[in-house]
Amino acid sequence: MAIDFTNRSGADSGPSGAKDATAVPKFRPYDHPAAGWGAARSVTEFMIGQEHEPLLGPLAIMRMNHENGGFDCPGCAWPDSIKGIHLDICENGIKHVTWEMTHKRVGAEFFAAHTVTELAGWSEHDLENQGRLTEPMRYDADSDRYVPITWSQAFEVVGRALRELDDPDRASFYTSGRLGNEATFLYQLLARELGTNNLPDCSNMCHEASGRALQASLGTGKGTCDLEDWESTDALFIMGVNAASNAPRMLTALAEANRRGARIVHINPLIEAGSRRTIIPHEFARMATFRATPIGTMNLQTRIGGDFAVLRGIAKAVLEESHTDPKALDREFIERHTTGFDVYRAKVEATPWTQIEQQSALSEAQIRKAARIYCDADRSIISWCLGITQHEHGVDTVREIVNLLLLRGNLGREGAGPSPVRGHSNVQGNRTCGIDHRPTAAFLDRLGTVCGIDPPRAYGLDTVATIEAMHRGDVQVFVGMGGNFALAAPDTAYTFDALRRCELTVQVSTKLNRSHLVHGRQALILPCLGRTERDEQRGGLQQTSVEDSMAMVHLSKGMKKPASHQLRSEPAIIAGIAEAALPHSRTPWDHYVEDYDRIRDTMAEVLDGFEDFNRRVRLPLGFRIRQPARELVFLTPSGKAEFSAADLPDLTAEPGTLTLTTMRSHDQWNTTIYSDNDRYRGVQNLRTLVFMNEHDMRDRGLELFDEVDITSFARDGSTRSVQRYKAIPYDIPRGCAAGYMPELNVLCAIGDYSTQSDQPIMKNLKVTIERSQ
Repeated sequence: MAIDFTNRSGADSGPSGAKDATAVPKFRPYDHPAAGWGAARSVTEFMIGQEHEPLLGPLAIMRMNHENGGFDCPGCAWPDSIKGIHLDICENGIKHVTWEMTHKRVGAEFFAAHTVTELAGWSEHDLENQGRLTEPMRYDADSDRYVPITWSQAFEVVGRALRELDDPDRASFYTSGRLGNEATFLYQLLARELGTNNLPDCSNMCHEASGRALQASLGTGKGTCDLEDWESTDALFIMGVNAASNAPRMLTALAEANRRGARIVHINPLIEAGSRRTIIPHEFARMATFRATPIGTMNLQTRIGGDFAVLRGIAKAVLEESHTDPKALDREFIERHTTGFDVYRAKVEATPWTQIEQQSALSEAQIRKAARIYCDADRSIISWCLGITQHEHGVDTVREIVNLLLLRGNLGREGAGPSPVRGHSNVQGNRTCGIDHRPTAAFLDRLGTVCGIDPPRAYGLDTVATIEAMHRGDVQVFVGMGGNFALAAPDTAYTFDALRRCELTVQVSTKLNRSHLVHGRQALILPCLGRTERDEQRGGLQQTSVEDSMAMVHLSKGMKKPASHQLRSEPAIIAGIAEAALPHSRTPWDHYVEDYDRIRDTMAEVLDGFEDFNRRVRLPLGFRIRQPARELVFLTPSGKAEFSAADLPDLTAEPGTLTLTTMRSHDQWNTTIYSDNDRYRGVQNLRTLVFMNEHDMRDRGLELFDEVDITSFARDGSTRSVQRYKAIPYDIPRGCAAGYMPELNVLCAIGDYSTQSDQPIMKNLKVTIERSQ
């Protein structure tokens, strides 16, 4: 069945389907500091009021993100404090951990009481709010229920399905960013020993554009900055990031930057709370006196997708200034370390200011003001997130970020460089440790030599291609390692149909979610340990490693008794599947699972930068993977950093249409929805909404909370719609609109992905918005 997201919200409906008449939508613009007492109050209400964890929650806080013996926050990938701050935590991280540590349980009795058809009518909040999955389950079509299955039986079901495939490419192995490095390595080894590079991951939907752009420009798929750079830079340019919700611990870095005199420019269609001022909760004196710190020098409110034009405008201003001030450019750096500058300069000089203004929705004066900040700074960092990448021209935009940095030599020195903000705790580690549908020949050669396998050489399927292949019937077995694939993916109805065409879907999960209800002809739910839980194997208590968004690798050790004695670790689950699917494998799967040090020893032989892994990862802060570009070593065809010279995209919309971007609410983590509130945007009790410019609303005769239908227009001419969303006037540029994912993922057609990165263009949907009839 297709899911109807209209009025499907955690506050409005419960498991019984009854509507809560007291949950009246409210909207009041938020003008308080980010974090501070608002965050403290929200966390307290969540731990005590919703999760009833007044003891375990605070205990977890004292063990999260510690350099010695703690567990890594399973939320965002912002680096841990290099100053040893033991309260290096945030509101969303605490909620994420408390949500995982809930006392509620979902086992055989729960599934016996509810059919899948019934559960499909529940909201996303209600599904996850039932608690932790406790035992392996299989779908029984006759009763339309999940029923218990033993681990050995479950492994045999998966193993048999994989063994019987006539082509290993008929299987696809997806992972979310929560998977630890050791499990990641085993997972890709399983797929490649089976014979496929079908390894789609959440990065295919998030930062694929960043990786491809940085690889093309600098010869590395990662940013070059670390926290020490953030602490010494003179200027920060924050692009397409809602820091207060997406990476709340970034607020600490922004506050510290402001206090030492750094300039901070935010570039985003919405002026978010995290771009104005903050009170950092662990700064007790400021909390006690309600003393906020400004965290923004300037806000450039570009149109959706207009970031490329903003960057081009800043570069144009820098080049113009260089005509009278030779110091505006770092000519020595450009000559020694780059190629393509003359072509780029000609392209920028040929781009008229009128085009830049039109495409950015900003004035020349505004852009020149930002350029002045950039030129006055000796060292600058440009940081960005999905507001930059989920567009057709995402790769070109990230390359333009690098172009701008190269002009003034902002690379290879302290306090300068590109710094992408990864959204999930180990999504960067997943890619580092082998989850890549386009692996390099060098990686495959080393993997084959060390592990004694013959890995496939042809590129595999990414996320969009996997969905299309499932829809055609070419992929018959889908394994999801964490996450909520059904809802995170684009074109919801198409994705649901694709999953239902599989012979077998396997979901390795901690909580019930939509992906368990949208399944293949056979389906398994395999419950795994959470990051907060103790992982006991035959070799003793185990630790896993993760890589943050600044390439620091460190250990994470769970502290809590597992939610069920039947839970297995992710490495153990992968090993169980592998032994069933590959009965003649020479890989010592059981040996690996007994002691994760053994996995790390093998990883040290295969992965560049992981040499002496077991010793280095046990250092107080772990270790940083070497980034050649940080040392001005560029693994590009030219051996230098490469300027690109792309044309500005035309963002002109058809008359009567708007450009809509999807985003998360504040009380949400990826597809996990804690409540129907979005504190920083002033919304209560509502998720089925659309933020609009007040003039665009007036043109359509709309007022606050009027119901509207939103229709998207795909490249192939097809349309998709949601009905009866509530319109809210908001400070957003004319011609732009915004609403929440995953509800609005339904509007992004499966074919609407970037030809540069293959990412779904979820932040650049062409829509009409009309009053509901």
